Amino acid sequence: MELSWVEISRRALAHNLGEFRKLVGKSVVLAPAVKANAYGHGLVECSRILAEHGADYLCANALYEAQALRKAGIKTPLLLIGYTPLSDLEELAYLKAETIVYNLETLHALAKLNKPVGIHLKIETGNYRQGIRMEDLSKFIEFIRKHPTLEMKGVSTHFANLEDRINRHYAEFQLKNFMSAIHQLEAAGLAPHFRHCTATAGILVFPEAHFNFVRLGIGAYGLWPSKKTEVAADKAGVKMELEPALTWKTIVAQVKKVKMGSLIGYGGTYGMPRDGRIAVLPIGYYDGYVRLLSNKGTVLIRGKRAPVIGRVCMNMIMVDVTDIPNVRLEDEVVLIGQQGHEHITAEEMGELSQTINYEVTTRINERILRILKD
Repeated sequence: MELSWVEISRRALAHNLGEFRKLVGKSVVLAPAVKANAYGHGLVECSRILAEHGADYLCANALYEAQALRKAGIKTPLLLIGYTPLSDLEELAYLKAETIVYNLETLHALAKLNKPVGIHLKIETGNYRQGIRMEDLSKFIEFIRKHPTLEMKGVSTHFANLEDRINRHYAEFQLKNFMSAIHQLEAAGLAPHFRHCTATAGILVFPEAHFNFVRLGIGAYGLWPSKKTEVAADKAGVKMELEPALTWKTIVAQVKKVKMGSLIGYGGTYGMPRDGRIAVLPIGYYDGYVRLLSNKGTVLIRGKRAPVIGRVCMNMIMVDVTDIPNVRLEDEVVLIGQQGHEHITAEEMGELSQTINYEVTTRINERILRILKD
């Protein structure tokens, strides 16, 4: 029996992908991001479901993810959107994975392979993360024109703050810069087939930027990028019913009576206000249940909320079950998800731990079993 496990709903993943397909249309390439263990949901498990339900591409971050997908027999076109070391580029070509490029050194190394490799140039438009500066783009153009094995598949950028704004002013500034780069490529005879800059928020609130390729991120897993995105989508008349695909569970490892005044856990940060009962759960910050949830978080046992008391340990937490009758050894516990009429969301956990839903799900330890449910 697993001490902790994650259940992934096939139906929710298929539903969410279908919702975004309806929004962008059949002519737009729908490329879910499966990086970071599919946002914590399970790389191979989710990729297989997304591919089966109409994903045209899959966006991974690193070479090891592409290797895992190909080893699992997933033949869907892959786009690596992170960084691949120069010494590993031959493996990328072997896997027939396309790659984002923003360094001249990468182009030089790819050309030396003398093998066809699909590339997508990443343009710096104002996010100041990955990207080719506009003043450097001509150097990339010149090199690509001299090396026919470099197959110009696409051009991309990434919006900096659509998730954090109701308005689109800065995104529109970035889009203007992106269009300038496209015009420069077209003038040089390198008109890219795929043009992409939107992730989940952009898909929802910036239809002018869909072009013919969108990189669907957290929305594929039924989570909103932010409350502001949800508000902006509603104002734009976009009706999107997203279904969270992930439920995170553990079990009760011990139940015991504790007297009033007893200090719970490391540092004695919580004193029992009355005689009661606590349950010890075999989950902790190593597993991804962050320490900031100490004396803040709640879990679901027998359909009721049980507060986390004391500090979150490396592999254990304690919860107060005084008001929950009949809690027994190995009862199922929900950390994220629904049990009975109660529901704990990744967003709620993120607010309590001073972070965002993205981090909440992606930090769930990869060693924890992912189980597919219908």
